[in-house]
Amino acid sequence: MGTYLNPGNKGFKRIVNGEYVDKTGLISLINSAIGTTKNLICISRPRRFGKSYAAQMLCAYYDRSCDSRDLFANLEIAEKPDYGDHLNKYDVIYLDMTNLLGKVKPEELVPYIEQKVLTDIQKDYDGVEVDGSFDEVLIHTVEHTGSPFIMIIDEWDAPIRETPEIESEYLKFLRMLFKGSGTTSRIFAAAYMTGILPIKKDGSQSAISDFEEYSMLDPRCYADYVGFTEDEVRILCEKKRGNFQSIKKWYDGYTVGLQHSVYNPYSVMQAVDSGKYRSYWKKTSAAETLMTYIDMDIEGHQEDIARLIAGESVTVNTDFFQNDVETFADKDDVLTLLIHLGYLTYEEVSDSYSAEQDEELTGLARIPNEEIRTEFLQILRKAKHRSLFALVQKSDQLLADT
Repeated sequence: MGTYLNPGNKGFKRIVNGEYVDKTGLISLINSAIGTTKNLICISRPRRFGKSYAAQMLCAYYDRSCDSRDLFANLEIAEKPDYGDHLNKYDVIYLDMTNLLGKVKPEELVPYIEQKVLTDIQKDYDGVEVDGSFDEVLIHTVEHTGSPFIMIIDEWDAPIRETPEIESEYLKFLRMLFKGSGTTSRIFAAAYMTGILPIKKDGSQSAISDFEEYSMLDPRCYADYVGFTEDEVRILCEKKRGNFQSIKKWYDGYTVGLQHSVYNPYSVMQAVDSGKYRSYWKKTSAAETLMTYIDMDIEGHQEDIARLIAGESVTVNTDFFQNDVETFADKDDVLTLLIHLGYLTYEEVSDSYSAEQDEELTGLARIPNEEIRTEFLQILRKAKHRSLFALVQKSDQLLADT
C-alpha cells in the first residue's frame, strides 16, 4: 500500500462507519465502462456534493492491495451481477489535486506527481523498468504485473481554478496519459476524474476530448449520484429524527437531469446532526467567491441577479462557457459558472420552447433553495449593493402583504 499507488480502503471504511447514504450503485456504472471506448469518465459537481466520498469508495472497490468484500457486503453494489468481476483486481493511482497543490509550488506539481507515483511503483514492484517517460513506465508496470491501472483524480480541476499559470503544463500532462487511445488502452482499465468544472475547452472542444463528461448541465445516467434524492433524505430524517419539511425548505431544489428534487449532501448532514436548519455554505471556500460573480459589471447581469433573488428563473445559454473561472464573454458565462458552483440550478428546455423564445437559449437558471438565497442576500447587504438589496426587500414585503 502506497501514498498514491493503491491507497487501500481505510478512507471509505471511515465513511461507511458513519451515517453513510449508499451511493455504491455508481460502481456498477464504472464497471460497465471497463473494456469499452467510454472508460474515461469525468464527473463535475459543486463543492460539498460528495465528490471525495465517491473517489474513496472507488479506491476501496478497485484497489487490489486490500480486501473490501466485507466492506461492501451490505451495500447496493453487492446485489449487482457484476459485483465480483472487478472487486479488488486493479492497481489504483489516486491523486487528490487540492491536497497535492498544498505540498509543492505550482510549477513543481507535475514533476512531483510523476516522482511520487514512480517511487511507489519501485517500492511495490521490484524489477519494473523505470527509465523513460512517465507513461512509458506505467506501460512497463502493466506488462510486469499483468494488471492495468484504474486512475482516480479527485478535484481534477483545482490547478486550473487555483493556479491558472500552470494550466498549459497540467493539461499537457493529462493529454500525455489520456489523449492517445493506443497508449491509454495499454495503461488504464478506466479513469475517473471528478471536480467542479467540466474539462477546460481548447477552442470549441474539450482539451482532453476522449473523456465522457457528465456535468450539472448534462449528468445523464449519473444523475442519481449527484447529491441526495428525496427518498434518501426521508430515510435519513427518520433515522436521525430530522425535520423533513425544514430540510426540504432549506436544501431541496436542485434539478439534475431528470431528477427534480436533489439536495446538497453536506448541508443535509450538518442539519440533521445539529438540528439547526440554516446555511452551511458560509463555512466553505466557495462562499467567498460569490461576491466576485455578483459584482461583475456585465450588461444585464445585475438585473438577472435581482430577478433570481426575487424567486424568478432567468434564461441562459450555456454552450459557450469556456470551463474556467476567468473567461467571461457575457452574463451567460457568469450564470453558467454559478450553476457549476452550485449557486444556481439548471433545467434544460426543449428545442421547441427554445425556438419560440430565443434560438440561442439552452435552459433556465434559478436559485434552488433558501440556503442559497440566504447567501445571495448576505452579499447584497454589502455597501455596494444596498440599492439592489432594498429593491429585493420591497419585493419580499409586497409578496408578504399580498
